[in-house]
Amino acid sequence: MSTTKIKDIVEEMVQPYMEEHNFELVDVEYVKEGSNYFLRVFVDKDGGIDIDDCGMISEYLSEKLDNNDPIPTAYFLEVSSPGAERPLKKSEDVAKAVGKDVYITVYEALDGLKEFEGRLLSFENEELLIAAGKKQYRIPYDKVASARLAIVF
Repeated sequence: MSTTKIKDIVEEMVQPYMEEHNFELVDVEYVKEGSNYFLRVFVDKDGGIDIDDCGMISEYLSEKLDNNDPIPTAYFLEVSSPGAERPLKKSEDVAKAVGKDVYITVYEALDGLKEFEGRLLSFENEELLIAAGKKQYRIPYDKVASARLAIVF
């Protein structure tokens, strides 16, 4: 079974629980590291997620996965916060990040660059406006390969 299919199945399983308990499903990863597979579920909520929240979600999802058994291989389930460098997976995530520092990669070079790090000034008309140093860059949303919050020192 493909990684994408597994992610879709897990998202479908956990989404009703997330909505019922006012959690946000940020991302799902199914990856192989060394000889082990990991199913990682990243969650958040207003005010932040804590260990008890992660435990409740993990118990719920473990039971659902055990009952439906959609993943053919053995794996480790991890439920956690997306962390300080939270991925911005959906356009809604990008919109919420306006005014924050972000790290963006693009599929093809824009202004000779494929990576941008700076303050997200706006996200309007499917275009990000980023201030990096003394320059500003306009990045079409459909050119974004990945986006996340950034920690600037």
